[in-house]
Amino acid sequence: MNFEHTEDRRMLADSLNRFVTEQYGSEFRNHHAYGEQGYAPERWQQFAELGAIGALFPEDVGGFGGDGFDIAVVFECLGRGLVTDPFLGALLVGRAIAAAGTPAQKARIAELIDGSAMAALAHDEPEGHYELERVSTRAERQGANGEGGWVLSGRKAVVVHGQHAHLLLVSARTSGAVDSPDGISLFLVPGDAVGLQRRASGRIDGGSVAELVLDQVRVSADALLGGEGQGLPVPEQAVACGLLALCAESVSAMDVAKQSTLEYLQTRKQFGKAIGSFQALQHRMADLLLEVEQARSAVINAAAALDADRLTRERAVSAAKFTIGRIGTLVAEESIQLHGGIGMTWELPLSHYAKRLVMIDHQLGDEDHHLARYMALSSQG
Repeated sequence: MNFEHTEDRRMLADSLNRFVTEQYGSEFRNHHAYGEQGYAPERWQQFAELGAIGALFPEDVGGFGGDGFDIAVVFECLGRGLVTDPFLGALLVGRAIAAAGTPAQKARIAELIDGSAMAALAHDEPEGHYELERVSTRAERQGANGEGGWVLSGRKAVVVHGQHAHLLLVSARTSGAVDSPDGISLFLVPGDAVGLQRRASGRIDGGSVAELVLDQVRVSADALLGGEGQGLPVPEQAVACGLLALCAESVSAMDVAKQSTLEYLQTRKQFGKAIGSFQALQHRMADLLLEVEQARSAVINAAAALDADRLTRERAVSAAKFTIGRIGTLVAEESIQLHGGIGMTWELPLSHYAKRLVMIDHQLGDEDHHLARYMALSSQG
């Protein structure tokens, strides 16, 4: 396998890395990430102009990429600067629309690519525990044959950037039991829909999430994305893209934490010599370097498998997310310990990388969830 990126991907990576380094410094990032909005709107537009959002989508819907390695390249660049802008929501919702949308619905992807609209996936529920098939939110037809649209009722939890999203992709059950894989439908709900209540809160690692309450929210018949009751394969495929994105972001954050720790060991002196010369610390650092390379390999494997058959794809992304969850937490803990007390301070960027590495494990399924999922998928093969 050729592990070298194409010239277009290298150019995109160079542009994004330069932009993040020059325009998304740690002070700027923290000011916006922990602020009221949770991201930097002016930078979001600039990212769009650079083509960072368009690279997440295939050409047939207006993008210029969409491959697994395109997604990985973009999110690796974002991870180096701990960017909290709403890329993940655009990816998840846009890929779902691209997979199952009507021509009119697919036309809305252009709004995501040019940065004029924000999107968020509203799927997780308070009792969901990462299971995609567990949906209790209900959708009921209105009028004969559904011409009157749909009425949605229920709650959604931890919707990333959900309080500012112009477009929400909401999963709701039109038939079946709460945990049945059948009977799940998807709806495109405008952020200003009557009956939609949004309560925002900040995340410990920066950015924001929202709890949504859908109180008899009415949407038109053309809000249905894909077939009625056939929604599970669509979010599963979109979430696979999201898992790859998070894993790529994590690996680049690991790289920054690793490099910062290595530089600290080479400059911090004790007993008249750099602490990096102590053999015990050298061994710990060597183990850390090997673990990070293992995580990188898992991301490469997931990127290569993104367009494969369902079983291959899902096993690869679950294996990557499990690996990232375990190693990301290890890198965070080791980096903090090797820095000592200073590693916990707000002013040191490392502390924010450590928080992000730990919290990535809890997005779209944690380490335990994806280990169990990988085992279940492997038994199917």
